[in-house]
Amino acid sequence: MQIRFGTDGWRGVIAREFTFENLSIVAQATMDWITREGVAEKGIVVGYDRRFLSREFAERVAEVAIGNDIRVFLCENVVPTPSVSWAVKEKGAAAGVMITASHNPPIYNGFKIKESFGGSARPATTALIEKIVEYNIQNNRPVRFTALDDGRKKGLVELFDADDGYIRQLGRVIDFEKIRGAGISAIADPMYGAGSGYFRRLLGMDEINCEPNPLFGGHSPEPIAKNLKDLMEIIVSRRYSLGLALDGDADRIGAVDENGEFFSSHSIFSIILKHLVERKGMKGAVVKTVSSTRLVDCLAAKYNLPIMETPIGFKHICELMLEGDVLMGGEESGGLGVSIHLPERDGILMGLLLLESVAYTGKGLKEQLGEIMEEQGHLYYRRIDTGIGIEEKQKLMELLDKNPPPEVAGRVVSSTNFSDGFKFVFENGDWLLIRPSGTEPVLRLYSEATDVRMVDTLLLAGRRISGLDNHH
Repeated sequence: MQIRFGTDGWRGVIAREFTFENLSIVAQATMDWITREGVAEKGIVVGYDRRFLSREFAERVAEVAIGNDIRVFLCENVVPTPSVSWAVKEKGAAAGVMITASHNPPIYNGFKIKESFGGSARPATTALIEKIVEYNIQNNRPVRFTALDDGRKKGLVELFDADDGYIRQLGRVIDFEKIRGAGISAIADPMYGAGSGYFRRLLGMDEINCEPNPLFGGHSPEPIAKNLKDLMEIIVSRRYSLGLALDGDADRIGAVDENGEFFSSHSIFSIILKHLVERKGMKGAVVKTVSSTRLVDCLAAKYNLPIMETPIGFKHICELMLEGDVLMGGEESGGLGVSIHLPERDGILMGLLLLESVAYTGKGLKEQLGEIMEEQGHLYYRRIDTGIGIEEKQKLMELLDKNPPPEVAGRVVSSTNFSDGFKFVFENGDWLLIRPSGTEPVLRLYSEATDVRMVDTLLLAGRRISGLDNHH
């Protein structure tokens, strides 16, 4: 068995790869890593989401920790990932483990590691844990575990409510009084996930799809347009002024504007950045992934803030947040974070910041975005995903690496970024990104331009360059 950590954690289909046996092996390697680092006495936080068997999987991780004489702070209820991340930092724990497969389909579960700073495990950490897994399997190292009840008797297990500290922390960052006083008619869709009940509890907001449902209503708990039809319809029919959506473990955000239209992560990033700088008086560098909007670059230039571009995956943003003075980081998938909180994505906090921006301005999301674009110029964005064979993918990557085209769709390429896929930028800032998925037989093409037709022209050129003309 080979264990690989993806962009955030190890995931597998329940009962196929994600079994109690494989989970125990990964947990043992994680405890070996903590022990090697010499921080075992600080203990570990273990949390879990609403997926099938998540609680039982979390208890197994706790039993492996106890078996290795590591103290466990075990969440007594289902929790969103951001509250586990905060608990790790607040308790000064060695690390945290969250049982979740985030936005993946219901048949998956997963294992996310949080480091002591309260953010996702860095690539070097997960690579090390993969090596320990391999070594342990090859050397038949037994998994050490002690039953939960015995661990309790030994005083090695502490059940705790992760919400308490997390909600206190949100209160330090967010002006709840300002939001309450603005009387915004907002509704939340936690997509049956671990973020259910938070907006209601914090602000008395209405919520839909909040009861436990390990099948997530029949689709992946990912807050993208095609999965938010319920939210869009209710906003139009009941005249709410905005909707907030969370993924399965609430570390990603999606939104719907006052017209009942999907409001992308690019737009959310832009509005929150403006809000932090103009109304909360904050400064610092801005970090975005290669597939994120250029609108963020325009705002950073306006505010005289440094901007950095990383490969896709919040772990790359997290590394920069740990190194220096970063104000905000974000990626296309809806994972956004602010350094005043943690070097970590947090969908609940981002939702609250959006509400705060509406409370301060008295303007809806679409209206706020319109003002930014009036000033910075209108930008249009589109992404298409298309199937590609593994061999074709390999050939394409070699070809683009050796012979990148000097022009695309008759336009001269003025700069490139090949840190994650192949990004071609043109003189006026329009761009095309050709990016093979690291985990699936999929090729992703992204484009952003100042003209809506140019987006399609560039995507078509991307298909041609990729040899997809004869595909459908």
